Amino acid sequence: MDKNSSSGMAMIRRLLRLARPYRGQFLLAALMALVMAPLNAYLPYLTHRIVDDHIMRSDLHGLRVWSAVFIGVLVLLTVLRYAFSILTNFLGQTIIQEMRLSVFSKILSFRLSYFDRSAVGTNTTRTINDLESINVVFSEGLITIVSDILSLLMVLVMMFYTSVKLTLISLVTFPLLLVASYVFKEKVKASYQRVRNEVARMNSFLQEHISGMRLVQIFTAEAQTAEKFRKINREYTQANLDGIFYYAVFFPVVEIISAASLGFMIWWGAKGVIAEEVTVGQLVAFPMFLARLFQPVRMLADKFNTLQMGLIAAQRVFQLLDLDESERNQGSIASGSLRGEIEFRSVNFEYVPGVPVLQDVSFRLEPGQSLAIVGSTGSGKTSLISVLTRLYDIQSGEILIDGRPVTEYELGYLRSRFGLVLQDVFLFYGTIADNISLRNDAITRDEIIATCKSIGADEFLSRLPGGYDYMVAERGANLSMGQRQLISFVRALLYRPDILILDEATSSIDTQTEQVIQNAIAKLVNGRSSIIIAHRLSTIRKSDRIMVLSGGKIEEFGTHQELMQHTGGLYYELHQTQLETENL
Repeated sequence: MDKNSSSGMAMIRRLLRLARPYRGQFLLAALMALVMAPLNAYLPYLTHRIVDDHIMRSDLHGLRVWSAVFIGVLVLLTVLRYAFSILTNFLGQTIIQEMRLSVFSKILSFRLSYFDRSAVGTNTTRTINDLESINVVFSEGLITIVSDILSLLMVLVMMFYTSVKLTLISLVTFPLLLVASYVFKEKVKASYQRVRNEVARMNSFLQEHISGMRLVQIFTAEAQTAEKFRKINREYTQANLDGIFYYAVFFPVVEIISAASLGFMIWWGAKGVIAEEVTVGQLVAFPMFLARLFQPVRMLADKFNTLQMGLIAAQRVFQLLDLDESERNQGSIASGSLRGEIEFRSVNFEYVPGVPVLQDVSFRLEPGQSLAIVGSTGSGKTSLISVLTRLYDIQSGEILIDGRPVTEYELGYLRSRFGLVLQDVFLFYGTIADNISLRNDAITRDEIIATCKSIGADEFLSRLPGGYDYMVAERGANLSMGQRQLISFVRALLYRPDILILDEATSSIDTQTEQVIQNAIAKLVNGRSSIIIAHRLSTIRKSDRIMVLSGGKIEEFGTHQELMQHTGGLYYELHQTQLETENL
């Protein structure tokens, strides 16, 4: 067995395991397939018997009885086909519904480093397009292929039973049909693979450029972007057109082959009727047999491709589900409050192996103290926050909170004790209230309003049309930077964190809004451990400790007064530079 066949069988077995909770429906669909196959083949034979035994003998009573039987079988077959289609599609939709939840839950569990190197469009394709392809495995693949094969075999059996000679004559062109079907299957398979690759590429491009539309427009890059998309779109269209071409060639070829087979059968059968070697009923029945013989073969080639593409999609989805990218969450501490003591011991961290971001970082922050972190871009300020909250895991060293390593805390609980406000605020499509509470049903509207009033944000947010029910556009595009920052600040405080982290939280807002936030910070930092990252030194002078980072190392650590005494130090130079800028 070749590698592809082995892999395909492994995918089929794994997909069938997903159908175990629905084994009753699965077995019922298989039973319907077993019943439909002989019924489908019986109708032409019944026609043969009606013509020869009743029409040719002028048996009107028998004609009525068996015509009624014919109609009854036809109605039963129609009902079974309808039920079979509904049931197989129900199976497919139900199974991929569960798979979609599994895939999204898996993506939610991935550490951030996975998203740093994985395109959003690729994950979107896995969650939507590939899962729809897997749906076809159940709705149009496995069971329907088995049904078509059973139908094909039963038709052949009934054809030979009715007339061996007519059957042999009818099958003269059958090898040509098999060859055409195989060529079609291979060509469409390659075309489908190209289409899938181009879909993933297009999804990635669209997601990236629609999200970055502000940048595209501000740099007037619309023409270049449109040209790139035009090329991707052209290749995607060509991949689809190639598939359409193969279908356009294959189906007429099948019609020609089936017409030739019918022609041979009528030519020989008519001679047989004249020579009294073939009955009229047999001659009438065989065109019906041929229609039922060629149709499954024609559809099987397409369905095998559909099944194969579904298995390829399943392989990609299962690869994602099998990734060992989940965050390590073996901590057992999951209750109570934190005092807020933070300690780094010789912490080393790197995003890319061999490229250090934090180097031998060691410091201690007592409960209730505030720490300000300053440094140039790329010095490691945000990275330090990321490893503290375990968005990334360190390579060596140890991070402790309240004297316990952060790995001993349950991950969800640990992060719930932090209040984080970032410079780049991410807002979801929904109301102001939804974005503040993150749709947490345990948080009431009164709690949201009370928190907003406590920091002076209520006045700002109430001015919006609809107030807290104002609909926020995707990523907060219809709000000012100050309004977004206020929402982010309220969001962080609403969860009553033990440790507050402000990462450039006031760097992109107007003076009036900054005054509101600075007053709130002064109240909330008091008695709560806090870490503040800021470029403007005027906002951090009152911090209990100030850390100066450079190249991922702690260059200076102390109070504002202590650091200002080092006239040649980085903090002193940075302070003097900003002072001169402000004076100018």
